Amino acid sequence: MPQPADQVGHRLRRGSAGGRPPSFNPETYKQRNTVERCINHLKQWRGLAMRTDKLALAYQAALHLAAILLWARRRAGMINPWPE
Repeated sequence: MPQPADQVGHRLRRGSAGGRPPSFNPETYKQRNTVERCINHLKQWRGLAMRTDKLALAYQAALHLAAILLWARRRAGMINPWPE
């Protein structure tokens, strides 16, 4: 995520003791945004959002099913969660 200019200046002034480097890579941010939007689409399934399954295997099965249905809808042109 972009950092405020004053934080970048403070980190540059402190040098190697300033923490993480004050850089912003737009390509990495674009990929992160895509992943977050995909997760939000998957969380539209109530069971995935609330994590009500007792077994990890059942939760994983629901995750796979939701992903397959999302992929199938996208292929059929019904929705476009990831604009190109």
